[in-house]
Amino acid sequence: MGCRLVDAAQFRLSELELDALTELINIGVGRAAANLATMCGNAVTLSVPAVSTVTPEQASEMVGGPRMGKMVGVEQDYAGDVYGRALLVFPEASSFELVRAVSGDAVPAEEMPALAPEALLETGNVVLQACLGTIANMLKRRLDISTPKLVEGLPRELFPRVSKDAVLFVYINFSLRGRRIRGYIALLMDLVALTALKQLVAEFVDRET
Repeated sequence: MGCRLVDAAQFRLSELELDALTELINIGVGRAAANLATMCGNAVTLSVPAVSTVTPEQASEMVGGPRMGKMVGVEQDYAGDVYGRALLVFPEASSFELVRAVSGDAVPAEEMPALAPEALLETGNVVLQACLGTIANMLKRRLDISTPKLVEGLPRELFPRVSKDAVLFVYINFSLRGRRIRGYIALLMDLVALTALKQLVAEFVDRET
């Protein structure tokens, strides 16, 4: 699986570890797709074409930087042997497209701003819970995951510029009812949490090889 590794501060995952973590995330989004398909009564395909480790500034640029405008999404904190904050974010226009797809185009355009938040919360919760839960289960660890909440803002506001933070950055493609929608999963962690994650992934690789 081809994944480009980008350094974030002093942190580095080996290519093998990054491939293993990408596979875990792919399994997680596969479970999320099955749950979303049940929720909306239609086949859903989710894929993860790339995972990288970047700085918050790089994450902001990777989603489009200032030219992208406002982004919206869902945020959940997680805690355990690994801790941090998870985001599932979309450009605002793409978020409305996702809501239309999930609802089967049943939402009139004029009602979209009012109904989109609840649909986004539900969709984001399904995706993040599946991804985080799968990673925790396969790494043989437990995570406590908080109640989801909506977030919005410019990319530089969603990825805090804290010197010790790094972002595990995941592109995610939604395919639903003929629509292809790109979003982004970001796991924001400090270097202590990232180092713990690296150790757990290394242990997973050792078990599987």
